Amino acid sequence: MKLAGKVALVTGAGSGFGEGMAKLFAEEGAGIVVNDVNAAGGGRVAEEIQKAGGAAIFVKADVSRGDEVAAVTRAALDRFGTVDILINNAGVTHANQPLTEVDEETFDRIFAVNVKSIYLTARAIVPLMQKASGGVILNVASTAGVRPRPGLTWYNGSKGATITFTRSMAVELAPDKIRVVAINPVMGETGLLTQFMGGPDTPGRRAKFVATIPLGRLSTPADIAKAALFLVSDEAAFLTGVCVEVDGGRCI
Repeated sequence: MKLAGKVALVTGAGSGFGEGMAKLFAEEGAGIVVNDVNAAGGGRVAEEIQKAGGAAIFVKADVSRGDEVAAVTRAALDRFGTVDILINNAGVTHANQPLTEVDEETFDRIFAVNVKSIYLTARAIVPLMQKASGGVILNVASTAGVRPRPGLTWYNGSKGATITFTRSMAVELAPDKIRVVAINPVMGETGLLTQFMGGPDTPGRRAKFVATIPLGRLSTPADIAKAALFLVSDEAAFLTGVCVEVDGGRCI
């Protein structure tokens, strides 16, 4: 198993991409700290991992709050003793709409969850990895930060920040043997899909977005989880600062 003996903290793991990564990492031998603000979803994922023979706990927390990130970290240490892999996956967006129509509260929430959380988890987890002489941080960014779609300007900007964070963190933390990488998924089969589309998921609206992806479909949690597994495993030991498009060719 590729992650035997490792411990992974996955934020936003109660559904979508986070759920896919948490479950695949558990299958590959990792102990999993499932984090989400949604207690029902996060609890379900942790329970399903346990029923499948894996080791997992669920910790409800809002990763945009420093005190709650600290609580997740304490829970991880109490259960597993360390954190070897940090997946910054939690994210929110605004509905696809003109940039001037996004209200200030929504803007602030996007940057708190998508951007500030990376600072807060780094502040909590990086010292543990430094003490352990290594670790891996994977940030879930987006093709939105590489090839932006109109109507999602403020979300696009938050993912551009995530990509820059990834590269800067990689350079700064390399002497500590901490690798920092990112995945840029294209629009996927997750709970955020209707917001990205700006309306109901109708065949016509979906076709418009699928037409921009050369391989002809949206991404799935399995697509993202498989790429993430490689990036956090020892097979990628010489990769840091990379931002991998898992996008069916969208960014070509």
